Amino acid sequence: MLDVAVLRDNPEWPDIDWEALALKAVAAAVRHSTNADYATQAAMFEIAVKLTDDHEVQTLNKAYRGKDKPTNVLSFPMVQRDLLEAMANTDDGEVLLGDIVLAAGVCAAEAAEKGIAIPDHAAHLIVHGTFHLLGYDHMVDIEAEEMEALEIRALASIGLRNPYLDTTGDH
Repeated sequence: MLDVAVLRDNPEWPDIDWEALALKAVAAAVRHSTNADYATQAAMFEIAVKLTDDHEVQTLNKAYRGKDKPTNVLSFPMVQRDLLEAMANTDDGEVLLGDIVLAAGVCAAEAAEKGIAIPDHAAHLIVHGTFHLLGYDHMVDIEAEEMEALEIRALASIGLRNPYLDTTGDH
């Protein structure tokens, strides 16, 4: 089973049902991952999503990634990549997969640039962050292509368009 907790501690985020949006985005990512069975296991797989401001994300980005600038989303996995497969064999208890943190200003600016609603862009970022918590990465081209394809399929499954298309419809 999946459990998603959302902390919205910044008024810049629109007033919508973030719990429902985050659960939908996380569930879509999980269903399209190699860990799809997490959604149906007896164990509770937990993810926390924090909706905060650019300043907090910049502070975290500097502390954990050495980059002194805000970014759209950060993921903090709590389960080592090589242990994720073993988690599928757990039959009870709780597994904290990790935290996803989104920056309001960066998300809003990117959504405006793409001509999409902030919640739709946030859903993409939550899907992206969830894939990171599930061990996916995009540091090398082949992994980036795999992760992008998974994101596109997960987003399509919840009615959202390919976020990697530019305004001309090309990648």
